[in-house]
Amino acid sequence: MTSYALATVSADGLPKQAAIVVDDKVVPLEALVAASGEAGIACGASVLSLLEIWDAAEPALARLAASAASGAAGLDIGQVHFHPPVDLPRQIFCTGANYRTHVVHMMVDTNTAPEGVEGEGIRAWAEKMMDDRLANGEPYVFTKPITTVAGANDTLILPANTTKPDWELELAVVIGRGGIRIPREAAMEHVAGYAIVNDVSARDLIPRTDYKLLGTDWLRSKGQEGFLPFGPYMVPARFIADPYALRIRLSVEGQMMQDETTADMMFDIARQIEYISRYSRLLPGDVICTGSPAGNGTHYNRFLQDGDLMIGEIDGLGAQRIRCEAARA
Repeated sequence: MTSYALATVSADGLPKQAAIVVDDKVVPLEALVAASGEAGIACGASVLSLLEIWDAAEPALARLAASAASGAAGLDIGQVHFHPPVDLPRQIFCTGANYRTHVVHMMVDTNTAPEGVEGEGIRAWAEKMMDDRLANGEPYVFTKPITTVAGANDTLILPANTTKPDWELELAVVIGRGGIRIPREAAMEHVAGYAIVNDVSARDLIPRTDYKLLGTDWLRSKGQEGFLPFGPYMVPARFIADPYALRIRLSVEGQMMQDETTADMMFDIARQIEYISRYSRLLPGDVICTGSPAGNGTHYNRFLQDGDLMIGEIDGLGAQRIRCEAARA
């Protein structure tokens, strides 16, 4: 079967629409459908509408991908603008503190430990706590507004209300089959595909200082406009042999900041789906951000600045190239 990805693109003379990406060629879906007479896909279908009928759409998309690979006219990947592959996800769920090394680094970097635990003792305490949490705990999930979603190459506007804008490159799961109270053993049947997301965070806005018992404030720290670059495209799950063997890399101005693999993920995708759907119905087109590996700005005491170029890549899922720009008055 021809491997392919789904995208939402635009270009000079091409309005925003769904497309199939094969190798470095982008072919508008509507043109493929019209040329082939494929009955399984409606002309003008969006990626979201395909996810709503994913089980039926996948065989038709495979046939269209084969047609695209065999010579259907298309655009070079560098000629198009990639919008978020699911242009408006229905819901966005984020699994926090889900990479063991990342959490340990955060606790060491911020000296977070019980009274009397210091120095290297913090690392040992944090590692034991993560092991205990994995054995006896559950995923920790919050949501992001859909207005955070941006394209893979869109400019990231750094808001004036934060001095510590940070990056968190993550593997995203795109839901194709919705459901409530999904059992863990059936959870992966609900995954349509995978993509890249960057859970941009205003690190200094996470803790509430006016009333410390409130703890974290995800709305102001992670919910600001453009704080979830998504894409460039979604790769169907059948083409990702092992989602726990993907290399995640992010650089800022040429300096590698994150270079880990998804093997360090603590609660796997099935457990995340099981947990989320225990409390909230999953819908086709939902996005689950599965956690970020070690190497965030807090670790380096280096945060995003005006003019920075941030490049993020995950094996098999393409790359994001994001220029940062300070908000102007």
